[in-house]
Formats: sequence, C-alpha cells, structure tokens
Amino acid sequence: LIIISMFSVIFPGQGSQSVGMSKELYDNFPYIKDLFKQADDILGFSLSKIILEGPKKDLDLTENTQPAIFLSSYSIFEMIKRESNINLEDPKYFAGHSLGEYSALAASGSLDFKDAIKLLNQRGKAMQTAVPKGTGGMLAVLGTEIKEINNLLDENKNIYKCYIANDNSNGQVVLSGFNPDIDKLIETLKIKKIKNIKLPVSAPFHCELMDKATSIMRDKINNTNFKKPKNTIISNVTASETQEVDKIKDLLIKQIESPVRWRESVIYMIKNGVTNFIEIGPGKVLSGLIKRIDKTINVNAINKIEDLSDIKLND
Repeated sequence: LIIISMFSVIFPGQGSQSVGMSKELYDNFPYIKDLFKQADDILGFSLSKIILEGPKKDLDLTENTQPAIFLSSYSIFEMIKRESNINLEDPKYFAGHSLGEYSALAASGSLDFKDAIKLLNQRGKAMQTAVPKGTGGMLAVLGTEIKEINNLLDENKNIYKCYIANDNSNGQVVLSGFNPDIDKLIETLKIKKIKNIKLPVSAPFHCELMDKATSIMRDKINNTNFKKPKNTIISNVTASETQEVDKIKDLLIKQIESPVRWRESVIYMIKNGVTNFIEIGPGKVLSGLIKRIDKTINVNAINKIEDLSDIKLND
C-alpha cells in the first residue's frame, strides 16, 4: 500500500456534473454497474440513464444532479479502493463541497450508500421547491475578497438583499438571492468594475431563503442512521473537524441555509499538516479552487481509470 504523509480526500458538489460521467467505470467494472442499478432501484427511476445518456436538462435538475454526482463520486471511490494501492483508510480528513459532504460521509462509513442516495434526492427536491422556480438564483463574484463583498452587501442592504452562499477560494465568492436583488447587485458590481457570472442554477442555495428545505430535511436527516465516520470529517458550516454523529446530523441540517466555507476548510486542513489532496468525483472544480487558495499544495483529481497511474504525492 502507498502510505502518504498527510493527505485529504475531497468530493465535489453541484456544477461538476456532465452527461456520460463515470461511463468508462460503468463499462469496465461490474461492481460499478451494480451500484448504478442499486441507485435506480432505491430511487424508483433510472438515474443511471440520465447520467449515462442525458438529456443534460434532466441531469441539471437539482433533484437528479445531487444523487447523480454522489453516485459518480462514490463509484470512483470504490474503483480506487479496489483497483489501486492508495489506502483510503489513511486520509487525515474527508471533506466535500455542499452535497459532496454526503459523499465524504458515505465514503468514510458514516452514511449507508442507499441512505445517501435517498437523502440527496430528497434534499435536491426540497431545495428546488423552497422558492418558486425561476424566482431566485446565484452569482459568482470574481477577483474580490469576501470582506469587500460583505461591506458591499452591508452598504446596500436597504436597496437589495443578497447572501454569501459559498466562499470558494481567494477571489471566488458565490452569492444567492431573489432575481430582482441579484440584478441590482450586478448593477453595483458593474459600476465598481467587479467581474461576475450568473450561475446556471434555478434556486438561491445556501441562504435563509432555503428555510422550507431545512424544515423538510430536518426530519429526514434525524430519522436516518449515521455511524461514527472512520475518518475525520470537515464540516462546510464550521470549516473545522468533527466525528460526532449528533453533531454531523445537526451540521447537515444547518448546511442547507449556511454558507459553504470551502476556502476556510481547505486552509484548516493545510494548517493541520495536509500536503496532498485527492479530489474524487466528476470534473476538477475543487482542484482548481485549492490551487487558488495555496499554489504550493499538491492536488490530484481522479475520475478516470488512467488517473490511478498518474497519482503523484508529495512527502
């Protein structure tokens, strides 16, 4: 087994999906095909068909996206466990971005595969319907530090109400709000010549506008069986570590309306000795964010069979 000094395993969130993700694994490994079939049976519809064939608009529906990214991430995790000599019992931390935290919990043995799939489908539905479709959205603000954005929101709080949803990396903060508020914010950013991109999501996630989703998910999370994770989990809500089951549940409930403190989570792991990150899941979004947080850190993304032989880890 390769034993690496101090590494963390991280799992991506919404926005990493693409039609055909994990198809190579599905075609090559019967146990992955079996996971896809299990997911279809649990959900009562063909999530695997949506992942493997699309259409993209179906994959991009939050209630499908969330379990789909989880299924893809979990499949890659299983492949690494069985086909490589990377010891996945070894990481100092497991962490995930938003729904990726569920992948981290399942991979660390805290949450059963079938419970995670079910919860994420319900979470996606609850978040999608928390505000009427098309009334809210999200905006990525680039090249500006979070302090400046907080000041901006504060100065304009009587004109519009937007919320910090994700603190992703140095110079990348995502805001949520109702569309008229986001449009007014865009005007302010234009005047200040601050770059921004409207995100292709249909609801304002990770802010108090999600309170209906919180009340739906509170019962569902509390009624699900969690075990103590084998690896320490970094929470999006606190940007620090926990292994306590009650705390994990409580933080997953809070996570729906709380900002994703990704930048701080990564800094916390690095401060505690992590020198390598392995991103497990579709895409390489988190790898890019980590490089922007700390250029000296080694990051490997695994989502294809050939990635297994490309792993280079620093001491």
